[in-house]
Amino acid sequence: MPCILNIETATEVCSVVVSRDGEVIFQREETKGPSHAVLLGAFVDEAVKTLRGHGIALDAIAVSCGPGSYTGLRIGVSEAKGLCFGLNIPLIALNSLKIMANGVLKRNDLEDYSLLCPMIDARRMEVYDVLLNKDLQEVRPVSADIIDNDSFAEYLAKHRILFFGNGAEKCKSVLQSETALFLDNIYPRALDMISLAEEAFKENAFEDVAYFEPFYLKEFVATVPKNKVLGNPSKS
Repeated sequence: MPCILNIETATEVCSVVVSRDGEVIFQREETKGPSHAVLLGAFVDEAVKTLRGHGIALDAIAVSCGPGSYTGLRIGVSEAKGLCFGLNIPLIALNSLKIMANGVLKRNDLEDYSLLCPMIDARRMEVYDVLLNKDLQEVRPVSADIIDNDSFAEYLAKHRILFFGNGAEKCKSVLQSETALFLDNIYPRALDMISLAEEAFKENAFEDVAYFEPFYLKEFVATVPKNKVLGNPSKS
């Protein structure tokens, strides 16, 4: 089995895991972000030094490619591509929402739930989400949705749906259906990339390192702080 370094930075959490044959041989995670620009390089450097100290070579880099935080994804993908170029090894890209769902499936008995809906906060009442079955196959594609009382109505009428992720927290008061259930404190983790990355490696599902970009889903929009309003220096 390959030795893969997994990088996850799609939300405020920053995590790095190195796995070989399904086993974790290095793990670092910080949940109190965002501070990816500082933490990720330190985590990766420690991982590489640990592997070299044990005479272990990396076979691939896996990165959470989105959707999620624009800045977090850019930092994670840039680090992953740099490692692939420097070590001349392939790049694996994994969907952030499926990473969350994979973790939920591994840690919970979901016999009562027919669909999974991981959600990542996209500000205000908008979320990035996808509907998946228990085989992680898409029932409804990844999208950016503004959540209201009618969201997922056609699916909730036929299925019990488990919602989770930091985007699901703000939907609890809106999605009032009896078939809508919520799981707290779930976020994308490098630990939950392991089986997905190994499967992708077996299938040679690699990205073109030179041209690969994160899956932002929607355009990044820069905002101007209120105290920096043009033409009003008195508020600066």
